[in-house]
Amino acid sequence: QVQLEESGGGLVQAGGSLRLSCAASGRTFSTYAMGWLRQAPGKEREFVAAITRSGASTYYADSVKGRFIISRDNVKNTVYLQMNILKPEDTAVYYCAAKGYVVRGVNWDYWGRGTQVTVSS
Repeated sequence: QVQLEESGGGLVQAGGSLRLSCAASGRTFSTYAMGWLRQAPGKEREFVAAITRSGASTYYADSVKGRFIISRDNVKNTVYLQMNILKPEDTAVYYCAAKGYVVRGVNWDYWGRGTQVTVSS
């Protein structure tokens, strides 16, 4: 089992950048693929990005490809989401998630509580 805690959310102007972090507990972090998902008000939760256990492969939703970068540090037990060229439609609660393998969807096993990202126009 793994516990996840996100940080780094906030208010930013359109075109700006934010970096989200997700700290994982336990000594088995490297055995989990990690993902970021988001949920905007009135919308369903959606996949944003994912990274394999080693960090060798990454996956992105079309809506963020070329703007967001997911990375991980298996020594620090942390996964990051660098968000650039932010748009108002990126406004959402962002969740960190873990599973034994990458899922390009919302079916992850472990979830953090989320961090709010608000992009003003």
